[in-house]
Amino acid sequence: MSDAVRLAVIVLASRTPSESGVVEIRTPELGRWLGLSASYVASNVVPALRRSGLVDIETAEGEYGQDTGLRCKVLPVWAAYGVVGHPLALSKKEFATLLRLMEAVMAPGWTHRDGRVIPAGLLGGRSGRAAATDRLALLLLVLKARQTGRVRQCGGTVDTKRGRAAATVARLLGCKASTGERVLERLEDRGLVQRVRVATASRLAHRTRLIVPSVAAAHGKCGSSSARREDRATAPDPEFSDPDVAAGDSEASEPDTDPQVSDVRVADEAGAAEPDVTAALHTDHPAVGTDVSSLSLSDAFSGEGRGREGRRPKGVCVREDQAPGGEDSAAEPALQVAEVGPLRGEKPGKSAVDEQGGQRAAGTLAGGRPKAVVGGKTRQQGRVDLPEDLVLRVALGPVAWLWAGLNRWQQDQVVAAAEAELERLKDLLMQPEGAPRLLADRLTDRLQEVGGEARVSSPFGWITRRGLVQRPACSDVRCDDGIRLDTGGDCANCGNVIHIRRARRVRIAADIDRELPGIGEAERRQVLEDRLREHAAIEAEDFVWRREQALAARARRETARAAARERGERERQAAAAAEAMRQALPCEACGQQRSAGLCEACGYRRRTEAAITEAGLVAAIWAADLDDAADVAAVAAHVRVTLGADIEATHRQFLELMEPGELEADPVAAASVLAFNALQVVEQALPEYRSSALGRLGSTEEANAEARRAYRTEQNRRWFRANPNGADAVAAATKAADTARQRAAEYLLVRRLEQLRERMAHHTETAAPAPWSARLTELAAQPLDSDMVGAVIA
Repeated sequence: MSDAVRLAVIVLASRTPSESGVVEIRTPELGRWLGLSASYVASNVVPALRRSGLVDIETAEGEYGQDTGLRCKVLPVWAAYGVVGHPLALSKKEFATLLRLMEAVMAPGWTHRDGRVIPAGLLGGRSGRAAATDRLALLLLVLKARQTGRVRQCGGTVDTKRGRAAATVARLLGCKASTGERVLERLEDRGLVQRVRVATASRLAHRTRLIVPSVAAAHGKCGSSSARREDRATAPDPEFSDPDVAAGDSEASEPDTDPQVSDVRVADEAGAAEPDVTAALHTDHPAVGTDVSSLSLSDAFSGEGRGREGRRPKGVCVREDQAPGGEDSAAEPALQVAEVGPLRGEKPGKSAVDEQGGQRAAGTLAGGRPKAVVGGKTRQQGRVDLPEDLVLRVALGPVAWLWAGLNRWQQDQVVAAAEAELERLKDLLMQPEGAPRLLADRLTDRLQEVGGEARVSSPFGWITRRGLVQRPACSDVRCDDGIRLDTGGDCANCGNVIHIRRARRVRIAADIDRELPGIGEAERRQVLEDRLREHAAIEAEDFVWRREQALAARARRETARAAARERGERERQAAAAAEAMRQALPCEACGQQRSAGLCEACGYRRRTEAAITEAGLVAAIWAADLDDAADVAAVAAHVRVTLGADIEATHRQFLELMEPGELEADPVAAASVLAFNALQVVEQALPEYRSSALGRLGSTEEANAEARRAYRTEQNRRWFRANPNGADAVAAATKAADTARQRAAEYLLVRRLEQLRERMAHHTETAAPAPWSARLTELAAQPLDSDMVGAVIA
């Protein structure tokens, strides 16, 4: 949800009456608390509150349908009523305290009818873009601040370009470090937050403290002093330089409390360090140990007790005091593992991969050369550098140190696993090119969970079974540890699962309170746990049943698919056999073998005959009396003779272009070419006959009547009524009339062709069949192929 929605939930919770639990507020008033306009709150914030499922809203619509009156019920606060120990089960005093704090931070200010004035809060005058974000950030900083106004900053590694204070604000808001820096700058410009530099003995820049001056002023503390100097141990020996004591001891840790800052690392682009964060801070430690600044040592660092030689204590990992990837670490490509000793409480383990066949490798020589092992086998050391493929180098970059300790076989297996995971991620992402960066982020998060690469005892097993493996927290295939792979945000399905589980727990607790009102807290907790276990067992049984049903359904689908594939294969085979049989049939017209029932030349002749018949009918429509069959036949015969003459002329031209004896060499191909030329002649003449028929039909009375109606209709259009005889009106009417005449001519052509075809079909059915003497004469004139000649002779 956006910061405006999150802040709106907090505002409504703070204004919740302890008696009724229902907040009545108007949309403009809620917008004043958030620093936003009433229209934005009504169109964006209120619908988002409804979708979140955290606030139940009843509205009273205004004059224009907008949400003006709101009756809101914050459901988590409502559900916490009467629940002992619940953090949201606030008493009346606690609600009043929360409301006073909200008023001090962001109240818009009011003037009562009796003249009393409630001043605006620290950010009461801040409105417009990002106003809700600034108010939420200041509220979180106030809650995080101590009595002196100091805000405990986040630990760990942060972006050196932004600074630890910006990272703290970013983690409080759940945003990027760049966004946190902009929020912090806006608060600084208003004087609500200060970043105070801590001076050192050498006057070099050191830590920066984050202070909320208003909190310090409310407690009567001086929290806004500028760059005051912090006590540090001075160098007793003048031969040592100031920078040795510039950093000093680490800051004393604070009591264990529930921090608002999560341990999620804020990722942002790296850059040059700013002066505020030139010295890296230590992470937070438990509040135990002795202050280093009180010791009289030559140096004020944690490794002083080791002597002048700089030795490491016994049992410390090789180069454990160096950051992976540093200059010294790069000089030694071998795997950095802890030496086994009694101080570490470790036992030497055996790797199932390294000891193939029950024999352990004796050692590996440098440069990837084979080593001698027991039993005469050899094993090569792996490559130190990552694969040359840029995609794999980006994806496996966080585990480059572990990669150097793998052998060749293990590295090949890791590459195969990484490539398979990258292909799977590309199918899930909207932008497949982001898969390597996503896999690298996953490996980085996995390493942070175990505490770094030095804590991994089995590199190959950790990379293949934990680092590269997706861990969905719900049923969504895009979920990985509660994070959506495609968007990078929180998984909504995981939120739904958590919401359902919490609602179930609240419902069961309410049932217990209703059924067992006088039960003690311990017994109530035990009954609640028992019922939750029963419900979990029922859900597990239901899940097993649904999984069995899904497996059975999948098996049925696979069986149906297999049957469909077999049926399709049989149909394809049957179709192929039928096509083979059809291809083996002779031509039904000329008898040519293997012509699929009709050879190419005969097919062209049939199409030519159909085109000649069509041309005769089209010509008869305008040149003959349709009721006189003899007249129609005469026109069709004339068209046939004309087209026949054109075909003969085309044949003569073709024969003149051919070489002597070329047609006799392949008579079948020659017959096909001649038939194709005849078809081309008829198809070129047919559009001319059709155009002539349309022109004659366009002059008929029916077409003229249709044109006159279209002309008058266009003139009567409302935009032409003022001047129906104007140039524009006449041009539009003429165009409409021409279109109507053409459409009427095409309609008459289609109707008359249908009538002629029906008459010809009836005449053909009633005509007597030709005598056998004529039919035998035609059959005798057809030439015989070689097979038929051989059969006749035999």
